[in-house]
Amino acid sequence: MRRAPSGIFPLLSLDRDSGAPLYRQLYAELRDAILERRLRAGQRIPSTRSLAVELGVSRLPLLTAYEQLVIEGYLESRTGSGTFVADVPARSPAPAGPRAAPPVPGRARRVTSRDTDFLMTPTAGATEPWLAGWGAFRVSEPAADRFPHEIWSRLVGRHARAQRARLDDMRYGEAMGHRPFREAVAAYLRTARAVRCEADQVMAVSGSQQALSLIARVLIDPGRPVWIEEPGYPGARAVLRLRGARLVPVPVDDEGLDVSAGIARCARAAAAYVTPSHQYPMGAIMSASRRLRLLDWARSNGAWIIEDDYDSEYRYGSPPVPSLQGLDRDSRVLYVGTFSKVLFPALRLGYIVIPTDLVARFVAVRDATDIFPATLPQAVLADFIGEGHFARHLRRMRALYGDRRAALVGAIREEMGAALRPLGDEAGMHLVAALAKGDDRAASMRAAHMGLWAMPLSSCYLGKASRRGFVLGFGGAGVPEIARGVRRLRTALGGESERRGGRG
Repeated sequence: MRRAPSGIFPLLSLDRDSGAPLYRQLYAELRDAILERRLRAGQRIPSTRSLAVELGVSRLPLLTAYEQLVIEGYLESRTGSGTFVADVPARSPAPAGPRAAPPVPGRARRVTSRDTDFLMTPTAGATEPWLAGWGAFRVSEPAADRFPHEIWSRLVGRHARAQRARLDDMRYGEAMGHRPFREAVAAYLRTARAVRCEADQVMAVSGSQQALSLIARVLIDPGRPVWIEEPGYPGARAVLRLRGARLVPVPVDDEGLDVSAGIARCARAAAAYVTPSHQYPMGAIMSASRRLRLLDWARSNGAWIIEDDYDSEYRYGSPPVPSLQGLDRDSRVLYVGTFSKVLFPALRLGYIVIPTDLVARFVAVRDATDIFPATLPQAVLADFIGEGHFARHLRRMRALYGDRRAALVGAIREEMGAALRPLGDEAGMHLVAALAKGDDRAASMRAAHMGLWAMPLSSCYLGKASRRGFVLGFGGAGVPEIARGVRRLRTALGGESERRGGRG
């Protein structure tokens, strides 16, 4: 039996304004997680001390909740080992409503030059100057120097040596991926993200771009309309356009994607691409009412929802936000995640959580494209998760990125005054700084010549940009480099005179 992930904090929602005692809320949340199989039998749960620190509560309500769960048989306390989930029957799932038949992809079409012309423009893809280097303020760059290289190297060596004896790991693998890796990912997602999944639904992919490409091939016919967030992730736009989808930009606000606006613009879209836990790039969290309305729209229209959960592990001012997929009772959501940001981009490893009735389709397309993903990195990462290294690394990085974000916000306010204004929730590895006046694309190009990688907000719009500014990554730059970078960005915007003018 594979080891369950160690040290992962369960996703618990506490309402401190509620009249219900904290111990009752904690008890109910943990019990529901066990009954719904987000926490599985034999899985070790964090100590009351560490969970109290994570939740920002005293140990007393946790001790009370744990004790009650042990008495009722949901948890088992093992002297010297910790507290574990007991083997209890699962809660029966709610009956699903009528399900629209999934659309059948059309015939393959001949690719014309028009399909790829947009990828060859001077302002697309890796040719964009603000994506040419590393450091301040490269988007999606993690702190690679803080990665536990020695532990990773030891695990790689262990599996490389074992492969000499285990010939099965050197042969062709499953199209869905290495089974132990998929089990580790499923257990992590159930615990930390409230995703409803089993290992049989998890497909290993080489990052979120391949995930989006596979989804587009399986589910979206050329010419079909697809909702995209406006502004939104350029990489998703590129995949969908390459497939030949008709992109329907739907505005976002402080509650995330405006579902009413999407319905007004194209009610019969085939799919919607969303980043509900940390909208890219603006940073908003999709509200509960918007989430439920989006799910209702998808169910009523037989549409699909592509949930890109690209950096939800990092929240600094509030507890983690549950996945949209966890609310889905009609299997309309395809959940996409990646280890590029939480570990390192060169790993090229991510995953899709696929509705059960679509798994065979995805396997067929995967087999026709690259057969199966590489086994060794999956095996290493499965142990990295199972032995608790992943959970410890996340906790360290959460603290580090929280400090770096605070440093960036402070430097912008000190150096820029009203010329730039930080936006978005306290989460992720980037923030948007709104520009009071000026051309963000021209300023980004000037900054790139200075060795500064400030992505213009306008590049995230499909249509005319309604706001100007910069998408500033802070994961890969230390506090001193962030401070220097903001001063250089001020120079790119026009120097000291621009700063004085921005102040008023």
